[in-house]
Amino acid sequence: MSAVHLDGSVAGPAVDGPQDILALLGDRSTLARRPAFRIEEADGTADVAAYRELRRAAFVQEQGLFAQHDLDDRDTDSRTVVLVAKDPEGAVVGGVRLGPVDHGPDLGWWQGGRLVVARRARGPHGIGAALVRAACARAEAEGALRFDATVQARNEVLFRRLGWQRVRDTTVAGVPHVLMRWPIGRIAALAAATKSSLGPLLTALAPPPGFVGDDGAPVPGTDVIAACDAIVPSMVERDPEWAGWCAVLVNVNDLAAMGAAPLGLLDAVGARDAAHATRVLAGLTRAARAYGIPVLGGHTQLGVPAALSVTALGRTDRPVPGGGGCPGHAVRLTADLGGSWRPGYRGRQWDSTSHRRTDELRTMTGAVAAARPAAAKDVSMAGIAGTLGMLAEASGCRAVLDVAAVPRPADATVGDWFTCFPGFAMLTADVPGAPPLPAGPATGAVCGELTEGEGVGLRWPDGEITEAVMSTVTGMGTA
Repeated sequence: MSAVHLDGSVAGPAVDGPQDILALLGDRSTLARRPAFRIEEADGTADVAAYRELRRAAFVQEQGLFAQHDLDDRDTDSRTVVLVAKDPEGAVVGGVRLGPVDHGPDLGWWQGGRLVVARRARGPHGIGAALVRAACARAEAEGALRFDATVQARNEVLFRRLGWQRVRDTTVAGVPHVLMRWPIGRIAALAAATKSSLGPLLTALAPPPGFVGDDGAPVPGTDVIAACDAIVPSMVERDPEWAGWCAVLVNVNDLAAMGAAPLGLLDAVGARDAAHATRVLAGLTRAARAYGIPVLGGHTQLGVPAALSVTALGRTDRPVPGGGGCPGHAVRLTADLGGSWRPGYRGRQWDSTSHRRTDELRTMTGAVAAARPAAAKDVSMAGIAGTLGMLAEASGCRAVLDVAAVPRPADATVGDWFTCFPGFAMLTADVPGAPPLPAGPATGAVCGELTEGEGVGLRWPDGEITEAVMSTVTGMGTA
């Protein structure tokens, strides 16, 4: 039996086997607009072999860049990703490879290369440009924070048109090339989304001098430190127990960053009904017991949208400021690498606290008070690099972060780790050689320094520095 298309035309007899959905349901104008190619990851050895044959035809036979073949150790690296372009019949008509630069741990520095399009497929289809765009998207999805490509000088115009930035001239196989870099703005975008509005919003509030930008505030005339944090309402709605736990966690970390010993908590809970409020309070109560901090009181309201905020009170007569750094100070990250990604928040929230004993949690949160560095900030929603930018801004400095030296869990990519919210992670600045934070199960390492200027740069093993944050983070100015 024949089928009738949506435009009234009659299709041929039905056949067995999988059919193209456009051929079954589309009209002739839809079919005429079918793309000339599709891009996908190479599926098995046949796709890879076809891609390598295209490379040999282009780089060995056509261009004479290599004598017999263009294969190298990146082709045998199991981490190398090959993306191919296929025509409507499934033939490979182009490809590109990408993967980590170093043979050691993936540091989030990736490189693309061996971009090729079959001679018969070159022209107006834009296969090469599409492969480049796909490679950029894949590198960012894999957690890369630096993505380079060495391209032939005649292809620089194409890469510039696609948004790449020229780094410098170089030579490959005796032919002029240009090192190009794809600008990955993941860190800057996160910092802007979470913190850039603070300066204009908070100018009129005039925080205490010396503590501008701190998450906690000294109560004038006392040795009390007060901190307050609210949890994102959507998180309170969909994951109430975890929201309750985090409400305690973030406030305790704010006190810990200032070297304050916690005294107690006050909570404000909004919930649609008693059952939902019970789940929020269960998580909050469990966390308060784990950290050994009493809940002193608060406020609960039912029949309203989900909401949760907690105020924490602590005590110290010598609070450690977030803006106490200066050029020449060494930057240290002390982080609990235990645990795993919180289910439902992979790449965004690292749960290192819910399995810890009370003594372990208290040791970590008491580490700043014990070491008393010149400056300290707990890593917030701006991530490691964004929070470091806040510390540097409050200190009137620029920060440079050594990517390879940053303590990181094995299960986290650099891109995810630098932008996630960790359970316990403290950034400190102090004179070189200052003692580490005695943070028990947490891991610490010197991983950068404060310098003159502003913003945050990422320093890579080859000495290159890429800009993670171009300017100040909050606009609140120095402490």
